[in-house]
Amino acid sequence: MTTEGDTAQTVRVGLIGSDIQLSKSPALHETEGRALGLDYRYSLFDTLRPPFDAMSLPDLLSHAEGRGFAGVNITHPYKQAVLPHLTSLSDDAAMLGAVNTVVFRDGTRTGHNTDWFGFFQSFRTGLPDVALGSAVLLGAGGAGVAVAHAALKLGIGRLFVFDQDAARAGLLAEALNGRFGAGRAQAIGDVGKALATADGLIHATPTGMPAHPGLPIDPEWLEGRHWVADIVYMPLVTELLALAERRGCRTLPGGGMTVHQAAAAFELFCGRTPDPDRMTRHFADLCRAA
Repeated sequence: MTTEGDTAQTVRVGLIGSDIQLSKSPALHETEGRALGLDYRYSLFDTLRPPFDAMSLPDLLSHAEGRGFAGVNITHPYKQAVLPHLTSLSDDAAMLGAVNTVVFRDGTRTGHNTDWFGFFQSFRTGLPDVALGSAVLLGAGGAGVAVAHAALKLGIGRLFVFDQDAARAGLLAEALNGRFGAGRAQAIGDVGKALATADGLIHATPTGMPAHPGLPIDPEWLEGRHWVADIVYMPLVTELLALAERRGCRTLPGGGMTVHQAAAAFELFCGRTPDPDRMTRHFADLCRAA
């Protein structure tokens, strides 16, 4: 992050992830930067595209840092893999063991997690009065750990955690119980059985993204009484949400989480407070134009 004479403050940031060409983060960040009078530039480091497909995660971090970036966002599949390559972690990132924002400053790399706050704010606004007795969480990876924390902060009584890696689901449930109290989370192997009694479903895996099409559950498991929250926002209406809407479920698309986590990351990068409402309107415009 640099300032050159009387010209606008220049802020250079980016996103490290796999299959991110459709990301709306560059336009979302850059438009808000312009609104605040900044020369704000946001780059993509897509590990499926050259030249970045030939670079390791440490190399990508060093590349961005060496070019004077204020920081980078981190997305699938690097939110946990990035941890060993950082100087320090914020309290939230250390507690969750996952990072979606890295700030470069004075030769240090500090990892932050704004995902949990993004989901918390989005859920509170988009599903303000749904039943919170219990919910099923699909995915215990980097996004899943943040969403799980937000879910229990929102007051969901019991969270049933499923992951293809059963050990990872178990570790997340154990961490949640240590943080929120015994019995608040339970690792499960049978999603259909858990959904039969749960109030809602939270989806936190890449399924539904362009590179991972399809449904993460058997369609027969979903009932009209369920609410369904998806963190995928490309496309904004995933196959899961489309199914849920056909069944009469209340739904929460991933766009709200994206906006609120981006707003928090924006402030970490440049020290300026963005306008989340303005960013929400711009995100809606971006989705309509897609």
